[in-house]
Amino acid sequence: MAKWTAQDIPDQAGRVAVITGANTGLGYETAAALADHGARVVLAVRNLDKGKDAAERIAAKSPGADVTLQELDLTSLDSVRAAAEQLKSEYDRIDLLINNAGVMWTPKSTTKDGFELQFGTNHLGHFAFTGLLLERLLPVAGSRVVTVSSTGHRILADIHFDDLQWERNYNRVAAYGQAKLANLLFTYELQRRLAPHGTTIAVAAHPGGSRTELTRNLPPLLERVITPLLNPLMQDAAAGALPTLRAATDRGVLGGQYYGPDGFGEVRGYPKLVGSSEKSHDVDVQRRLWEVSEELTGVTYPLG
Repeated sequence: MAKWTAQDIPDQAGRVAVITGANTGLGYETAAALADHGARVVLAVRNLDKGKDAAERIAAKSPGADVTLQELDLTSLDSVRAAAEQLKSEYDRIDLLINNAGVMWTPKSTTKDGFELQFGTNHLGHFAFTGLLLERLLPVAGSRVVTVSSTGHRILADIHFDDLQWERNYNRVAAYGQAKLANLLFTYELQRRLAPHGTTIAVAAHPGGSRTELTRNLPPLLERVITPLLNPLMQDAAAGALPTLRAATDRGVLGGQYYGPDGFGEVRGYPKLVGSSEKSHDVDVQRRLWEVSEELTGVTYPLG
């Protein structure tokens, strides 16, 4: 079977793609590839200066690219609501919403709304953002919500409903695992709720091991030890973005699927359909997390 690459992205002319965390790393490479294939790309970023630089780099690479910025701070529900309202005022349709932004292994801290930073940013912020924008996706045939998870959803990962915000015994690796598991639980539950509408699908992807800024929160000593050992095994951000791009654009993708690299341990390689942990498929946990997320964010989805 042929290896799927960015050259396999179908023409994206006329499609609007909103990508969170698109100023660097995987998000930037995803945005650049979609813009190069004709999409109108919105870089939803916290730092507008870095976002402007990213937009300029994309335009230099793909003259005529249609790239705009939207300020979005996923650690603030006020910012999430403001960004969603601004986007709805400017776009009457959204074809692709790519929930890419994330933080990993951060020291114990909270979002502006008091949520544990990794759970609040990686899951709750995207849960709210997606729900607030969904009315712009639902009327669009072939629209997709793509959420970026991680192989970290298997490492010390569970949904700690008795302490979602890690107020007791914080473990940065386990908290990241919870957040990335939540990304998959969210995707599968969202797909189940979208299915009766028949227009929009929810898909997940993971980049394997990619050299990005995501590891910047490692303790300095650990980073000095681990980085030289792991870097040779990892792939660059452009390769890491391929599973997301396939999930977003391949016409053969189905709702509820999960894409990652095809190499050993899904660390690197070309994107293929992969499996996720048994916990991620627990329907009761999916539904419970959805209900809790609605309560915490105050966002309900227009899905009946």
